[in-house]
Amino acid sequence: MEETDLRLESSLWVGNKRCQAVLTGWHFNWTEVDKKNSGKKTIPVAEVIGVEEGRVEILSQKSVEDTDKDFTVFYVKRSSSGSSYGLLWRLGRTQFSCLSRVLRDQWTKHLRTALKTHSPLRPKRLLVFINPFGGKKKGRKIYHSLVAPLFELAGIRCHVIVTERANQARDHLLKKDLTGFDGVVCVGGDGMFSEILHGLIGRTQQEAGLCENDPTVTLQPCPLHIGIVPAGSTDCVCYATVGVIDPVTSALHIIIGDSQPLDVCSVHHASALVRYSVSLLGYGFYGDVLAESEKHRWMGPLRYDYSGTMVYLSNRSYAGIVQYLPADPLLSSPRDRTRCLSGCSVCSRSTERLFSHSSDPGSLYSSHFNQFSSDAEGEWVSVEGRFRCVSLTCMSSSCPKSPLGLSPSAHLADGTGDLILVWDTHPLGFLKFLYRHTSTQDQFDMPFVEVHRVKAVRFSLPPEKEEEAYEEIGGSSGGIDEETGYIETVSRSGSQVSLAEAGTGREMTNEQKTTTPFLCGLCCSKAPAASVWNCDGEILPTTEMLCRIHGQLVRLYARGIEDGAAVHNCGEENDKCDSGYTLHK
Repeated sequence: MEETDLRLESSLWVGNKRCQAVLTGWHFNWTEVDKKNSGKKTIPVAEVIGVEEGRVEILSQKSVEDTDKDFTVFYVKRSSSGSSYGLLWRLGRTQFSCLSRVLRDQWTKHLRTALKTHSPLRPKRLLVFINPFGGKKKGRKIYHSLVAPLFELAGIRCHVIVTERANQARDHLLKKDLTGFDGVVCVGGDGMFSEILHGLIGRTQQEAGLCENDPTVTLQPCPLHIGIVPAGSTDCVCYATVGVIDPVTSALHIIIGDSQPLDVCSVHHASALVRYSVSLLGYGFYGDVLAESEKHRWMGPLRYDYSGTMVYLSNRSYAGIVQYLPADPLLSSPRDRTRCLSGCSVCSRSTERLFSHSSDPGSLYSSHFNQFSSDAEGEWVSVEGRFRCVSLTCMSSSCPKSPLGLSPSAHLADGTGDLILVWDTHPLGFLKFLYRHTSTQDQFDMPFVEVHRVKAVRFSLPPEKEEEAYEEIGGSSGGIDEETGYIETVSRSGSQVSLAEAGTGREMTNEQKTTTPFLCGLCCSKAPAASVWNCDGEILPTTEMLCRIHGQLVRLYARGIEDGAAVHNCGEENDKCDSGYTLHK
């Protein structure tokens, strides 16, 4: 029998019920024979996690009741996630009994062959980094209790490293031999993901002989996939690419080899790479909130709510010059009210557009950024004024508190970012803008808010502000790391606090005040001339910068947020299947 033409059909028993089971290669289904109007239960072979002889259960430890005529099939089982937009994935399990051991062996052999034939991209060996300090410090427990048993069931070999210091994962990926690994998994939050991101991109460009510091260079896409097992205090990237923050769901996406391309924004200053970003690059309000929160780390996650309140009450705005390179408005728009879901047509068309002629130096992808040259300055749009905040995001940046995110119609892999400009306005107007992020109301439908789909952004200070801003934050700026070539960003330790404090303790000049502060005397009598940039939860040491979007630079073990209405096996037909997978304390 040809492996591409696998088919097996026989009677099997599920409990005491006789079923007619059929394996067609792409699907495995069974129907109860003795029941009228019985529904067919179908599992895509691509979503089978493993096949084991005997009666097998996966709990905190694997247990097997070795029987000659039984086998157990484990597969993906979906369920509603309640408040989240995505679907939870659980480990479904059904035990089958055969008439003979020969038939049992035939079924297990055919199912395993079908898995290899129709799921060639499944990882076989993974490099796993665990951050034991992130979030509630449960990274180790989450991995060993929830994730490792699933990887073992799927036959995935893992090399596990528990990190002991910041940037250990990045440094490992930049220097160590990665031969034989199919992907890298981070068990942690957005900070750990950022380390993996920088390490893989940097390693890929080194091996390709490309200079990351040159913003006009077309970077090489990373060959290794990244898997995210959420275990941090913030898991924005996981939420925006899967739709839920759930370790089991993420682990199952990794096992079946899902592949979700992701755009990455490179941030440059003075001919040097500062950092890569995939979610939020924010100046003004979002930068101030992060800087303020660093002075209150003892408060835990509550520091963000507290700092947000204090920064809002300070009623600050900042002068700046924003230049952006618009994307093609005929392809998509940040106001078209569409959502980037699994199988997104906009991202699929972008894949063809970005890579169909990638070997041709005149292709669309490589020619986009010839426009950085002075010959194409007319392509750029420039605006100047005072802003409450300036934000750039390559994804919706959704999270549990803001289910639709900063830009609900942003796409994960279309080669663009969404630039959001919030001009200086009355405090109550700005509060209304912030509140709309927690609801389904359009936060862009306000007279002081602009949103543009862009390929690149420049930000600079007006000439009269440059000297004052340099005096305030210049002394705290990071230097260039001689080993990596990056401008070192301010760490999450004490150095970040000093930078946050650098923006306080100075009287505002009359020229800086454009509106009469409300609640004077509380916290708005003093303000810096310039804000700081919040780059995926890290404070950047520079104010003026150039940002470029690199289309589909990395790939995640994910498939985007699934539309529950379009998933066929999320209904009643699978509800009765066993799902015995829990976290044991």
